[in-house]
Amino acid sequence: VVLGTWGSAPRPAGAVLLVAADGRMAGSVSGGCVENAVIEEIAAARASGTPKRLRYEVSDETAWSVGLACGGTIEVLAEPKVPDEVRRAIADIRGSVVVSAIDGLARWRVLEDGSVEGPKGLDLTVATAALDALRGERSVVLEGPGLFLEAIPRRPDLFIIGAGHVAQELVPLAKRMGFRTAVFDSRSAFLTRERFPDADELVLGWPAEELPKRLGPASFVCVLSHDPKLDEPCVRLALRSPARYVGVIGSNKNQEKRRAALAIEGFSGPEIARLRGPIGLPLGGKQPNEIALSVMAEMVKARYSLPT
Repeated sequence: VVLGTWGSAPRPAGAVLLVAADGRMAGSVSGGCVENAVIEEIAAARASGTPKRLRYEVSDETAWSVGLACGGTIEVLAEPKVPDEVRRAIADIRGSVVVSAIDGLARWRVLEDGSVEGPKGLDLTVATAALDALRGERSVVLEGPGLFLEAIPRRPDLFIIGAGHVAQELVPLAKRMGFRTAVFDSRSAFLTRERFPDADELVLGWPAEELPKRLGPASFVCVLSHDPKLDEPCVRLALRSPARYVGVIGSNKNQEKRRAALAIEGFSGPEIARLRGPIGLPLGGKQPNEIALSVMAEMVKARYSLPT
């Protein structure tokens, strides 16, 4: 697992390379640069039963020999096996952070509600740092105590209101980006499996009645129907929910009217500021697939809490 990177190293902290005893592999820690060397170290860790911290950098002759010529630095922890805490975290629908002593002697799991599994005595500042890492979906090393915080977030949910052409393009794109997708519409002729073969769920009925049952901190809401009867109730529900992202299709003029109406209804400035409208980053595209790309780009930006 990647502990940290500096410079132009291609894979982020938390990236994983798995190597089975029979040589099968999955994942990557460097996009191919140092994989062969790390595979050998994993085999050595498996044989010894102890983890090993590795560092490769462009100034290191070893790094050149293994192929890290991209100008960056990468630190990797080679472990004998996948820790049980990590297996439990992956199997759990809830997000969590596995806190590991880099020497391999102790592990904890900090869940998204702040509860801690593992030995007693995990420092409160470490638990707080773990929750910060989970919110940002970023794994980090705490050098002082020698701990690695491996963030394993919830799988994000994309809730699309309106089964139109943009929704058709957005669903397969979101699936490739790891989102679970649900499309909501009251029109059965639009909401068909033929039109949305990749959607995880098709929700027929009034979206405002179905959406609140599903909203949570890993929710991304895209309102795309252009029908006020469907759109407006969902906008209001989503803005006052824990949803990570709320975007609405429509012109600048319509968005100004919507924001003014929200203010009159008593929505606060911060609540209104959560609304992304017109939806998507301004890439200049006009076709449904181009709009879907701009929406996906904005959601990725929101997912990792980058400034807008």
